[in-house]
This record gives sequence, C-alpha cells and structure tokens, in this order.
Amino acid sequence: MPLQVAVCGPRHCTEDDKSHAYEVGILLAQAGAIVICGGGTGVMAAVAAGVRAGNGLVIGVRPGNTAADASPDLSAVIVTNLGEARNAIIVVWSADAVIAIGGSWGTLSEIALAKRRGDVPVITLGSWIILDRDGNPLPESVTVASSPRQAVDLALAVRQVRHQETI
Repeated sequence: MPLQVAVCGPRHCTEDDKSHAYEVGILLAQAGAIVICGGGTGVMAAVAAGVRAGNGLVIGVRPGNTAADASPDLSAVIVTNLGEARNAIIVVWSADAVIAIGGSWGTLSEIALAKRRGDVPVITLGSWIILDRDGNPLPESVTVASSPRQAVDLALAVRQVRHQETI
C-alpha cells in the first residue's frame, strides 16, 4: 500500500508557506506517496497544485457539506460536514506521517491530534514548535525540518521503518 502523508497548514498563509507546500507536494508525488490535505485554499491549495504538477494523487477532506469550495487541483474530494472534527477523524488518522507547514490554530490542533495518536511522525516546516512552560521542547515533540526536501525525507522514512517491520 502506498504511504499516505497528511499535509496540514492554514488557509491564510505566507508566500513562503505556499512555496514550501508546493515543493512538498511535488516531492511527495514523485516519491509515490498519496497526499491528504484539507482541500481548501492557502497551504492546502499549494500542496494540491504541487502534487498535481508531480502527477501524484491528492485527496482533499472538506469540513463543510459541499465540494464547491475545494481546490481545483485535488484528485478526489471527501465532503464530511464535520467541521474541524474532520482533522481527527480523517486527516490525522488516515496518515502514516504528518507534515505541518505554517501556523494557525487549526494547524496546531492537527499537530496536537497527531501527537496524541502517538504512532505517527509529525514534521513541521515553518510551523509550530511546542515548548513546555520553561521554554524547552517537549519530550518526543515534533521534528523540525529546515526545508521541503528534509520534511519529505523525514516523512518518507516511515516507509523504511514499515519495510523493516515486515522482514
């Protein structure tokens, strides 16, 4: 089964976030990963465009009751009518790895839900860094990537772990 990577990020994002998301999308598509995202604007639209440019498969999981506002670059749209609950039920639980690009409250919630799940690597790129009250990174916190290539390589490392477990 192909690796499934969720790419999370805000609809209102910076140009750097869009550029990073587009490159992450291309790299994941070239690696044969299936990308899951929120399917809207901003980071979600940029990663979808990157996946499409890389001839890959990208699934958008929409919070509302229609696909009318979905990114046109999606390969498939899942309409949930679940609001933000879709983050826990579909986006995070369907992913083998999560890449968070940029920062918003929704992105932070997806990071927290993925970390709560416990068995999925969470990689951030220009996103939240989770610190304790003394300003130290939490144990087993997120992995911070410095580039789209590094974020994708860290997400794809799941494939190697999965392969070793089956041997």
